[in-house]
Amino acid sequence: MKRVLTYGTFDLLHYGHIRLLKRAKKLGDYLIVALSTDEFNELKGKKAYHNYKTRKKMLEAIRYVDLVIPEENWAQKLHDIEEYKVDVVVMGDDWEKSDKFDYLKEKCELIFLKRTEGISTTKIKEELGLKEPVNGVDQIPE
Repeated sequence: MKRVLTYGTFDLLHYGHIRLLKRAKKLGDYLIVALSTDEFNELKGKKAYHNYKTRKKMLEAIRYVDLVIPEENWAQKLHDIEEYKVDVVVMGDDWEKSDKFDYLKEKCELIFLKRTEGISTTKIKEELGLKEPVNGVDQIPE
């Protein structure tokens, strides 16, 4: 079984996210998504509209996703690769010119996928004027 791993916040889920997950799943048999926790997003200077629990439930409902795990820090990638026996790590092509993740190539294949043009969570937030979660909207009921 070929295992694929990708990382992200996946806030305000949109067709760019779905397209990324679909293409990542085609690279193997089992897709793992490491989802940035609220605390890790805060360290990165990001603020998600939906909380971690809600974003996790949304990802788990997508047919391409087999497992969602928490991404809690930058350094956990090697641990994740070993723990989940990952064959391929998928990153957005905005990281391709950086050498930040080259160390992963010693453990698995590293593939950069082109982002979907014309859509991003940042663009959606800017166009809607969103800055902070709205009370009661950032959670999916059980």
